[in-house]
Amino acid sequence: MTKMVPLTDTLSMLAQAPGAQGQSMMPSLIFFGLMFAAMYFLMIAPQRKKQKEHAKMLAALSSGDEVVTTGGIFGTITNVKDDRFVIRIADNTKIEVGKGFITSVVRKDGVTLADKK
Repeated sequence: MTKMVPLTDTLSMLAQAPGAQGQSMMPSLIFFGLMFAAMYFLMIAPQRKKQKEHAKMLAALSSGDEVVTTGGIFGTITNVKDDRFVIRIADNTKIEVGKGFITSVVRKDGVTLADKK
């Protein structure tokens, strides 16, 4: 029958393992630095660029622009307030939407953005 070794004995045996004493920490630091740089250029930088473009698009919106909300509602901006837009989604139907919930612009003052590209 095998004898159970307490966890503290196992940890002390692993801590005494030979071979780890003479190595430098420099390769590990370089590896983690390169991993951070890769994560920054592959994930963080593109996301920040996208956020800046979205903020620029929101600042340029005005009455008459046709937009799409995060919920998928198409409508035309009728009024711009400090923190929200008033959007007409049907005849005699208007809703107020927070500025952050506008996903994209479909048409800007009569010019379809698909024609512009």
